[in-house]
Amino acid sequence: MGPRPVAADPRDDARNAGRAADRAAAVLEDATAVARAAARRLELANAALPAAQHRVATANGVVVAAQAEANTARRKADTARALHQQVVSRYEQAHRRVEQARERVGRVAAASYMGAADFASLNVLVSATGPQDIMDRMGLVEQVMQKRQESVDEMAVARRAARTEQDRAGLTKRNAEDAEREAARALAKARAAQAAAVRARAAVVRLTEMRRQALAVAQSQRAAVLARYRAVRAEELRVVAALQAWERGQARAGSTAVHRGGRLLMPVRGWKSSNFGHRFDPYYRVWQLHAGMDIAAGGGTPIRAAAAGRVMRAGWNGGYGNYTCISHGRLQGRGFSTCYGHQSRIGVRTGEYVRRGEVIGRVGTTGASTGYHLHFETRLSGVPKNPAKYLPSCLC
Repeated sequence: MGPRPVAADPRDDARNAGRAADRAAAVLEDATAVARAAARRLELANAALPAAQHRVATANGVVVAAQAEANTARRKADTARALHQQVVSRYEQAHRRVEQARERVGRVAAASYMGAADFASLNVLVSATGPQDIMDRMGLVEQVMQKRQESVDEMAVARRAARTEQDRAGLTKRNAEDAEREAARALAKARAAQAAAVRARAAVVRLTEMRRQALAVAQSQRAAVLARYRAVRAEELRVVAALQAWERGQARAGSTAVHRGGRLLMPVRGWKSSNFGHRFDPYYRVWQLHAGMDIAAGGGTPIRAAAAGRVMRAGWNGGYGNYTCISHGRLQGRGFSTCYGHQSRIGVRTGEYVRRGEVIGRVGTTGASTGYHLHFETRLSGVPKNPAKYLPSCLC
Protein backbone atom coordinates (compact mmCIF):
# COMPACT_ATOMS: atom_id res chain seq x y z
CA MET A 1 0.00 0.00 0.00
CA GLY A 2 1.21 3.48 -0.80
CA PRO A 3 1.33 6.32 1.70
CA ARG A 4 -2.03 7.70 2.75
CA PRO A 5 -2.63 11.15 1.20
CA VAL A 6 -2.36 14.00 3.65
CA ALA A 7 -5.55 15.99 4.01
CA ALA A 8 -5.23 19.63 3.03
CA ASP A 9 -5.35 22.02 5.90
CA PRO A 10 -8.31 24.41 5.48
CA ARG A 11 -6.22 27.09 7.19
CA ASP A 12 -3.82 26.97 4.21
CA ASP A 13 -6.75 27.64 1.88
CA ALA A 14 -7.77 30.60 4.01
CA ARG A 15 -4.22 32.00 4.09
CA ASN A 16 -3.81 31.63 0.31
CA ALA A 17 -7.17 33.27 -0.29
CA GLY A 18 -6.26 36.08 2.10
CA ARG A 19 -2.98 36.75 0.33
CA ALA A 20 -4.73 36.79 -3.06
CA ALA A 21 -7.31 39.24 -1.71
CA ASP A 22 -4.56 41.47 -0.29
CA ARG A 23 -2.83 41.53 -3.69
CA ALA A 24 -6.10 42.47 -5.34
CA ALA A 25 -6.63 45.26 -2.83
CA ALA A 26 -3.10 46.58 -3.45
CA VAL A 27 -3.56 46.59 -7.23
CA LEU A 28 -6.92 48.34 -6.91
CA GLU A 29 -5.80 50.85 -4.28
CA ASP A 30 -6.76 53.74 -6.53
CA ALA A 31 -10.08 52.19 -7.67
CA THR A 32 -13.47 52.81 -6.10
CA ALA A 33 -14.27 51.23 -2.75
CA VAL A 34 -17.03 49.17 -4.38
CA ALA A 35 -14.60 47.87 -7.01
CA ARG A 36 -12.03 47.01 -4.34
CA ALA A 37 -14.63 45.08 -2.35
CA ALA A 38 -15.78 43.22 -5.47
CA ALA A 39 -12.20 42.36 -6.40
CA ARG A 40 -11.53 41.09 -2.90
CA ARG A 41 -14.58 38.83 -3.04
CA LEU A 42 -13.58 37.68 -6.51
CA GLU A 43 -10.07 36.79 -5.40
CA LEU A 44 -11.34 35.02 -2.30
CA ALA A 45 -13.64 32.95 -4.50
CA ASN A 46 -10.97 32.30 -7.15
CA ALA A 47 -8.41 31.28 -4.53
CA ALA A 48 -10.82 29.02 -2.64
CA LEU A 49 -12.58 27.47 -5.65
CA PRO A 50 -9.85 25.00 -6.80
CA ALA A 51 -9.51 23.58 -3.30
CA ALA A 52 -13.29 23.37 -2.97
CA GLN A 53 -13.56 21.58 -6.33
CA HIS A 54 -10.79 19.22 -5.25
CA ARG A 55 -12.72 18.49 -2.06
CA VAL A 56 -15.80 17.67 -4.13
CA ALA A 57 -13.83 15.22 -6.28
CA THR A 58 -12.22 13.71 -3.19
CA ALA A 59 -15.55 13.52 -1.39
CA ASN A 60 -17.15 11.78 -4.37
CA GLY A 61 -14.35 9.22 -4.35
CA VAL A 62 -14.76 8.72 -0.62
CA VAL A 63 -18.51 8.23 -1.10
CA VAL A 64 -17.96 5.54 -3.73
CA ALA A 65 -15.38 3.77 -1.56
CA ALA A 66 -17.53 4.06 1.57
CA GLN A 67 -20.60 2.73 -0.24
CA ALA A 68 -18.58 -0.19 -1.60
CA GLU A 69 -17.27 -0.87 1.90
CA ALA A 70 -20.81 -0.71 3.29
CA ASN A 71 -22.11 -3.09 0.62
CA THR A 72 -19.27 -5.54 1.29
CA ALA A 73 -19.86 -5.34 5.04
CA ARG A 74 -23.59 -5.90 4.53
CA ARG A 75 -22.94 -8.98 2.39
CA LYS A 76 -20.55 -10.35 5.01
CA ALA A 77 -23.15 -9.72 7.70
CA ASP A 78 -25.84 -11.48 5.66
CA THR A 79 -23.52 -14.44 5.04
CA ALA A 80 -22.57 -14.62 8.73
CA ARG A 81 -26.22 -14.45 9.77
CA ALA A 82 -27.20 -17.20 7.29
CA LEU A 83 -24.35 -19.41 8.49
CA HIS A 84 -25.47 -18.86 12.08
CA GLN A 85 -29.00 -19.91 11.18
CA GLN A 86 -27.68 -23.10 9.55
CA VAL A 87 -25.63 -23.94 12.63
CA VAL A 88 -28.60 -23.22 14.89
CA SER A 89 -30.69 -25.57 12.79
CA ARG A 90 -28.05 -28.31 13.09
CA TYR A 91 -27.84 -27.72 16.83
CA GLU A 92 -31.60 -28.06 17.17
CA GLN A 93 -31.48 -31.35 15.24
CA ALA A 94 -28.63 -32.60 17.42
CA HIS A 95 -30.53 -31.53 20.53
CA ARG A 96 -33.57 -33.52 19.39
CA ARG A 97 -31.39 -36.59 18.84
CA VAL A 98 -30.05 -36.21 22.39
CA GLU A 99 -33.60 -36.04 23.76
CA GLN A 100 -34.60 -39.11 21.77
CA ALA A 101 -31.53 -41.05 22.93
CA ARG A 102 -32.19 -39.93 26.51
CA GLU A 103 -35.72 -41.29 26.29
CA ARG A 104 -34.48 -44.67 25.06
CA VAL A 105 -31.80 -44.90 27.72
CA GLY A 106 -34.35 -43.84 30.31
CA ARG A 107 -36.64 -46.66 29.34
CA VAL A 108 -33.76 -49.19 29.51
CA ALA A 109 -32.63 -47.78 32.86
CA ALA A 110 -36.18 -48.00 34.22
CA ALA A 111 -36.55 -51.55 33.08
CA SER A 112 -33.18 -52.50 34.60
CA TYR A 113 -34.08 -50.80 37.87
CA MET A 114 -37.35 -52.67 38.10
CA GLY A 115 -35.64 -55.95 37.21
CA ALA A 116 -37.90 -56.57 34.27
CA ALA A 117 -35.11 -56.86 31.77
CA ASP A 118 -33.08 -59.35 33.82
CA PHE A 119 -36.13 -61.56 34.62
CA ALA A 120 -37.06 -61.57 30.98
CA SER A 121 -33.56 -62.68 30.03
CA LEU A 122 -33.60 -65.39 32.75
CA ASN A 123 -37.02 -66.63 31.67
CA VAL A 124 -35.76 -66.90 28.09
CA LEU A 125 -32.87 -69.11 29.20
CA VAL A 126 -34.88 -71.21 31.67
CA SER A 127 -37.49 -72.07 29.09
CA ALA A 128 -34.84 -73.44 26.68
CA THR A 129 -35.43 -77.03 25.48
CA GLY A 130 -31.88 -78.06 24.94
CA PRO A 131 -28.21 -77.02 24.63
CA GLN A 132 -28.58 -75.65 21.13
CA ASP A 133 -31.69 -73.78 22.13
CA ILE A 134 -29.81 -72.36 25.12
CA MET A 135 -27.04 -71.19 22.84
CA ASP A 136 -29.51 -69.59 20.48
CA ARG A 137 -31.35 -67.96 23.36
CA MET A 138 -28.08 -66.66 24.88
CA GLY A 139 -27.29 -65.04 21.51
CA LEU A 140 -30.63 -63.29 21.68
CA VAL A 141 -29.91 -62.10 25.22
CA GLU A 142 -26.52 -60.78 24.12
CA GLN A 143 -28.17 -58.91 21.26
CA VAL A 144 -30.57 -57.32 23.72
CA MET A 145 -27.72 -56.32 26.01
CA GLN A 146 -25.80 -54.94 23.00
CA LYS A 147 -28.83 -52.88 22.04
CA ARG A 148 -28.90 -51.46 25.55
CA GLN A 149 -25.22 -50.45 25.29
CA GLU A 150 -25.75 -49.01 21.82
CA SER A 151 -28.52 -46.82 23.20
CA VAL A 152 -26.17 -45.50 25.88
CA ASP A 153 -23.37 -44.97 23.34
CA GLU A 154 -25.76 -43.27 20.95
CA MET A 155 -26.79 -40.82 23.67
CA ALA A 156 -23.15 -40.01 24.46
CA VAL A 157 -22.40 -39.39 20.79
CA ALA A 158 -25.52 -37.28 20.45
CA ARG A 159 -24.52 -35.21 23.47
CA ARG A 160 -21.02 -34.58 22.06
CA ALA A 161 -22.49 -33.62 18.70
CA ALA A 162 -24.97 -31.29 20.40
CA ARG A 163 -22.22 -29.62 22.44
CA THR A 164 -20.12 -29.20 19.29
CA GLU A 165 -23.02 -27.61 17.43
CA GLN A 166 -23.78 -25.44 20.44
CA ASP A 167 -20.20 -24.15 20.49
CA ARG A 168 -20.38 -23.52 16.75
CA ALA A 169 -23.66 -21.70 17.21
CA GLY A 170 -22.10 -19.45 19.85
CA LEU A 171 -19.12 -18.70 17.59
CA THR A 172 -21.24 -18.00 14.52
CA LYS A 173 -23.53 -15.80 16.62
CA ARG A 174 -20.58 -13.69 17.77
CA ASN A 175 -19.27 -13.54 14.20
CA ALA A 176 -22.69 -12.49 12.94
CA GLU A 177 -23.00 -9.81 15.62
CA ASP A 178 -19.49 -8.51 14.80
CA ALA A 179 -20.38 -8.45 11.11
CA GLU A 180 -23.62 -6.59 11.86
CA ARG A 181 -21.73 -3.97 13.88
CA GLU A 182 -19.15 -3.59 11.12
CA ALA A 183 -21.95 -3.19 8.57
CA ALA A 184 -23.55 -0.51 10.75
CA ARG A 185 -20.23 1.34 11.06
CA ALA A 186 -19.63 1.12 7.32
CA LEU A 187 -23.15 2.39 6.63
CA ALA A 188 -22.68 5.32 9.04
CA LYS A 189 -19.35 6.09 7.36
CA ALA A 190 -21.00 6.05 3.94
CA ARG A 191 -23.75 8.37 5.15
CA ALA A 192 -21.18 10.75 6.67
CA ALA A 193 -19.19 10.71 3.43
CA GLN A 194 -22.35 11.47 1.48
CA ALA A 195 -23.16 14.39 3.78
CA ALA A 196 -19.59 15.72 3.40
CA ALA A 197 -19.90 15.47 -0.38
CA VAL A 198 -23.17 17.42 -0.26
CA ARG A 199 -21.52 20.13 1.86
CA ALA A 200 -18.52 20.27 -0.49
CA ARG A 201 -20.76 20.68 -3.52
CA ALA A 202 -22.73 23.39 -1.73
CA ALA A 203 -19.47 25.24 -1.01
CA VAL A 204 -18.56 25.15 -4.71
CA VAL A 205 -22.00 26.47 -5.61
CA ARG A 206 -21.64 29.32 -3.10
CA LEU A 207 -18.15 30.22 -4.34
CA THR A 208 -19.29 30.11 -7.97
CA GLU A 209 -22.20 32.40 -7.17
CA MET A 210 -19.92 34.70 -5.17
CA ARG A 211 -17.55 34.86 -8.14
CA ARG A 212 -20.40 35.60 -10.56
CA GLN A 213 -21.77 38.40 -8.40
CA ALA A 214 -18.31 39.90 -7.86
CA LEU A 215 -17.64 39.92 -11.60
CA ALA A 216 -20.97 41.62 -12.19
CA VAL A 217 -20.21 44.31 -9.61
CA ALA A 218 -16.69 44.81 -10.98
CA GLN A 219 -18.07 45.22 -14.49
CA SER A 220 -20.64 47.76 -13.28
CA GLN A 221 -17.77 49.80 -11.76
CA ARG A 222 -15.65 49.85 -14.91
CA ALA A 223 -16.42 53.42 -15.98
CA ALA A 224 -15.99 54.81 -12.46
CA VAL A 225 -12.69 52.97 -11.93
CA LEU A 226 -11.21 54.09 -15.26
CA ALA A 227 -12.20 57.66 -14.38
CA ARG A 228 -10.41 57.27 -11.03
CA TYR A 229 -7.31 55.98 -12.80
CA ARG A 230 -7.30 59.01 -15.08
CA ALA A 231 -7.66 61.24 -12.03
CA VAL A 232 -4.74 59.47 -10.32
CA ARG A 233 -2.60 59.91 -13.43
CA ALA A 234 -3.47 63.60 -13.55
CA GLU A 235 -2.72 63.89 -9.84
CA GLU A 236 0.72 62.35 -10.38
CA LEU A 237 1.48 64.81 -13.18
CA ARG A 238 0.48 67.69 -10.89
CA VAL A 239 2.85 66.41 -8.18
CA VAL A 240 5.73 66.21 -10.67
CA ALA A 241 4.97 69.71 -11.95
CA ALA A 242 4.70 71.13 -8.43
CA LEU A 243 8.01 69.61 -7.28
CA GLN A 244 9.80 70.77 -10.43
CA ALA A 245 8.39 74.29 -9.95
CA TRP A 246 9.62 74.30 -6.33
CA GLU A 247 13.09 73.24 -7.49
CA ARG A 248 13.16 75.98 -10.12
CA GLY A 249 12.23 78.50 -7.46
CA GLN A 250 15.07 77.27 -5.25
CA ALA A 251 17.48 77.53 -8.16
CA ARG A 252 16.42 81.12 -8.83
CA ALA A 253 16.91 81.87 -5.15
CA GLY A 254 20.45 80.59 -5.42
CA SER A 255 20.04 77.41 -3.32
CA THR A 256 23.07 75.15 -3.81
CA ALA A 257 22.14 72.28 -1.45
CA VAL A 258 23.62 68.98 -2.57
CA HIS A 259 22.58 65.51 -1.44
CA ARG A 260 25.73 63.56 -0.63
CA GLY A 261 24.26 60.21 -1.71
CA GLY A 262 24.51 57.07 0.37
CA ARG A 263 21.68 55.01 1.76
CA LEU A 264 18.61 56.69 3.12
CA LEU A 265 17.32 56.00 6.61
CA MET A 266 14.36 53.59 6.75
CA PRO A 267 11.46 56.02 7.27
CA VAL A 268 9.36 53.62 9.38
CA ARG A 269 9.71 50.32 11.20
CA GLY A 270 7.59 47.82 9.31
CA TRP A 271 7.64 45.43 6.38
CA LYS A 272 7.31 45.91 2.64
CA SER A 273 3.78 45.19 1.48
CA SER A 274 3.98 46.45 -2.11
CA ASN A 275 6.74 47.22 -4.62
CA PHE A 276 7.40 50.24 -6.81
CA GLY A 277 6.59 49.87 -10.50
CA HIS A 278 3.88 49.46 -13.11
CA ARG A 279 1.08 47.14 -12.04
CA PHE A 280 -1.46 45.50 -14.30
CA ASP A 281 -5.05 45.59 -13.17
CA PRO A 282 -6.45 42.24 -14.39
CA TYR A 283 -10.04 43.27 -13.64
CA TYR A 284 -10.10 46.38 -15.83
CA ARG A 285 -7.05 45.52 -17.95
CA VAL A 286 -5.17 48.75 -17.28
CA TRP A 287 -1.50 49.36 -16.49
CA GLN A 288 -0.84 51.91 -13.76
CA LEU A 289 2.24 53.19 -12.01
CA HIS A 290 2.66 52.56 -8.33
CA ALA A 291 4.99 55.46 -7.67
CA GLY A 292 6.48 54.24 -4.39
CA MET A 293 7.06 51.40 -1.97
CA ASP A 294 4.39 50.53 0.59
CA ILE A 295 5.72 49.76 4.07
CA ALA A 296 3.10 48.26 6.36
CA ALA A 297 3.14 49.37 9.99
CA GLY A 298 0.70 49.90 12.79
CA GLY A 299 -1.45 53.00 12.83
CA GLY A 300 0.32 55.88 14.57
CA THR A 301 3.83 54.47 14.08
CA PRO A 302 6.34 57.36 13.84
CA ILE A 303 7.49 58.32 10.34
CA ARG A 304 11.02 59.73 10.19
CA ALA A 305 12.74 61.84 7.55
CA ALA A 306 14.88 59.54 5.39
CA ALA A 307 17.50 62.33 5.06
CA ALA A 308 17.95 65.95 6.09
CA GLY A 309 16.22 68.55 3.93
CA ARG A 310 13.53 71.16 3.52
CA VAL A 311 9.81 70.41 3.41
CA MET A 312 8.54 71.14 -0.10
CA ARG A 313 4.89 70.43 0.62
CA ALA A 314 2.82 69.12 3.51
CA GLY A 315 -0.93 68.68 3.35
CA TRP A 316 -3.80 66.81 1.79
CA ASN A 317 -3.23 65.50 -1.73
CA GLY A 318 -6.17 63.43 -3.03
CA GLY A 319 -5.45 59.72 -3.21
CA TYR A 320 -2.21 60.21 -1.30
CA GLY A 321 -4.16 61.43 1.71
CA ASN A 322 -1.93 63.37 4.10
CA TYR A 323 1.23 63.82 2.00
CA THR A 324 4.65 65.29 2.73
CA CYS A 325 7.57 65.83 0.34
CA ILE A 326 11.09 66.80 1.45
CA SER A 327 13.85 68.15 -0.81
CA HIS A 328 17.34 66.79 -0.02
CA GLY A 329 19.24 68.91 -2.58
CA ARG A 330 20.69 67.95 -5.90
CA LEU A 331 21.85 64.46 -6.76
CA GLN A 332 23.80 63.99 -10.01
CA GLY A 333 22.54 67.36 -11.19
CA ARG A 334 18.86 66.67 -10.46
CA GLY A 335 16.68 67.56 -7.55
CA PHE A 336 16.34 64.62 -5.15
CA SER A 337 13.31 64.35 -2.85
CA THR A 338 11.37 61.86 -0.74
CA CYS A 339 7.59 61.82 -0.21
CA TYR A 340 5.40 60.20 2.44
CA GLY A 341 1.71 59.36 1.82
CA HIS A 342 -1.39 58.16 3.73
CA GLN A 343 -0.27 59.70 7.02
CA SER A 344 -2.74 59.87 9.87
CA ARG A 345 -1.09 63.09 11.02
CA ILE A 346 1.49 65.45 9.49
CA GLY A 347 4.05 66.79 11.95
CA VAL A 348 5.88 69.41 9.81
CA ARG A 349 5.07 72.53 7.76
CA THR A 350 6.04 73.59 4.25
CA GLY A 351 9.40 75.41 4.24
CA GLU A 352 10.53 73.84 7.51
CA TYR A 353 14.03 72.28 7.67
CA VAL A 354 14.14 68.75 9.12
CA ARG A 355 17.01 66.59 10.25
CA ARG A 356 17.64 62.99 9.22
CA GLY A 357 15.60 60.73 11.52
CA GLU A 358 13.33 63.51 12.78
CA VAL A 359 9.69 62.46 13.23
CA ILE A 360 7.66 64.16 10.50
CA GLY A 361 4.32 62.35 10.86
CA ARG A 362 2.46 59.17 11.80
CA VAL A 363 1.41 56.11 9.83
CA GLY A 364 -2.24 56.16 8.77
CA THR A 365 -4.66 55.04 6.10
CA THR A 366 -5.86 58.33 4.62
CA GLY A 367 -6.65 58.82 0.94
CA ALA A 368 -6.83 55.77 -1.38
CA SER A 369 -5.48 53.32 1.16
CA THR A 370 -6.58 49.77 1.97
CA GLY A 371 -4.87 49.53 5.35
CA TYR A 372 -2.30 51.10 7.64
CA HIS A 373 0.96 51.67 5.78
CA LEU A 374 3.39 54.32 4.62
CA HIS A 375 3.52 55.01 0.90
CA PHE A 376 7.18 56.06 0.48
CA GLU A 377 8.54 57.66 -2.69
CA THR A 378 11.93 58.76 -3.99
CA ARG A 379 11.92 61.27 -6.85
CA LEU A 380 14.50 62.85 -9.19
CA SER A 381 13.32 66.19 -10.58
CA GLY A 382 9.86 65.19 -9.41
CA VAL A 383 9.83 61.92 -11.38
CA PRO A 384 9.30 58.83 -9.17
CA LYS A 385 12.15 56.31 -8.95
CA ASN A 386 12.41 52.94 -7.24
CA PRO A 387 13.01 53.54 -3.50
CA ALA A 388 14.76 50.16 -3.22
CA LYS A 389 17.80 51.76 -4.94
CA TYR A 390 18.22 54.21 -2.07
CA LEU A 391 17.09 52.33 1.02
CA PRO A 392 19.13 49.73 2.95
CA SER A 393 18.94 46.36 1.17
CA CYS A 394 17.65 44.76 4.39
CA LEU A 395 14.90 47.40 4.67
CA CYS A 396 15.87 47.76 8.30
